[in-house]
Amino acid sequence: MNRPARLRTRKTVRNTTVAAASIAAMVVIAACGGSDSGGVSADKKQTLTVWGMGAEGEKLADIAKTYEKSHPNITVKVTPVGWDVAHQKLVSAAAASKLPDIAQMGGSYMGEFSELGVLEPVDTKTFHEKDFFPASWKQGVVDDTAYGVPWYVDTRVVYYRTDLAKKAGITEAPKTWKDMKALATAYQKQAGTRWGLSIQPSGTDTVQSFYPFLYSAGGQIVSDDGKKAVVNSPEAVRALTEYGTYFSKGLAKKSVTPGYDVLKDFDSGSVPMFFSGPWQISSINQTHPNLKGKWGITTVPRDESATSMAGGSSLAISKDSDHKAAATDFVKYLTSAKGQTEFYKASGDLPARTSAWDSGELATDKNLQTFRTQVENSKTSPALAKWSEISSKVDDAIEQVTQGKASAKSALDKAQSEIESLLG
Repeated sequence: MNRPARLRTRKTVRNTTVAAASIAAMVVIAACGGSDSGGVSADKKQTLTVWGMGAEGEKLADIAKTYEKSHPNITVKVTPVGWDVAHQKLVSAAAASKLPDIAQMGGSYMGEFSELGVLEPVDTKTFHEKDFFPASWKQGVVDDTAYGVPWYVDTRVVYYRTDLAKKAGITEAPKTWKDMKALATAYQKQAGTRWGLSIQPSGTDTVQSFYPFLYSAGGQIVSDDGKKAVVNSPEAVRALTEYGTYFSKGLAKKSVTPGYDVLKDFDSGSVPMFFSGPWQISSINQTHPNLKGKWGITTVPRDESATSMAGGSSLAISKDSDHKAAATDFVKYLTSAKGQTEFYKASGDLPARTSAWDSGELATDKNLQTFRTQVENSKTSPALAKWSEISSKVDDAIEQVTQGKASAKSALDKAQSEIESLLG
């Protein structure tokens, strides 16, 4: 979202499927025509319109000012858009042929908007796949065509209380599923914590909490080409069975309130271990300084592999933009090693361009290097127009298991059937 797309509430946003057939038809018709009209050359005086989502949109305006200093002929007008309204705003703008020149898009958006015909294919002579983490590049690819250039990347690792682990008699980070289960149990029995691990039990985007289990077991929701449902494979069933045991054994909460802040319970010791992204590092350091020296992070525990989810956002250029040349140049700046480093300093978002990690804090900080290792071992879902509907079926299956209403096999068999009907 994959923040997947990412909210500053730090949950990947699912784009609700609201584009009705009539709107889709309007968009496709509107997209046919204006895209090959030439447009304004990059050296002419002009204004670029850019929509940035969530906190990233707020930070982008400052980065744009730096760009404008070296490009005095270009004014960059950045409009921050909340992730809660981003999808509907993009759909409405696409239907009216009023998309901005550049839009930030989460991975879950790419399939839908490329299918609507409103995105310009990436100029692969300017932007090269080899310069970015493989999973981040793949998020912008639909049917072998790239429609978005990776801007920042996101993934999930394990945060855990090292002091409480030591109290429980464990001095090493969990490396396998068995290790993680043992640590969660020891936290409760030896360290006296209320819970052992925080993972999402139900609700929208529960699948994101499940991905590290699913991918590490070798499972997927659909095949790599997005044409076949595979969510009830033996690997996926094993993953959901393992996920469910944390709830059946009382190691994880069966319900959490909307907007739940795991850091409060992490601070108190009630929840000593959880999966999350890189933003939590600064959150812990800034809002829970008393935890200094009492916590650590590690890559996701291994089953067949140690594979996490890949999220983040890409930058897409509107097919109907009259400023494609300048837009391409601005995106090139934002996704250069220098631009990525600047944006990391401003936002804390991890660069999608690998060369940005070769110097400075990104190259030397131990925790950041853990995230780099995990990004290199992460997987993204195919960019499909109906992905929100597809993943919601997995959300439902997970809830059935965590609430003790169905076995992993029966829940995923049901999801398999429902997803097959969506794939047609």
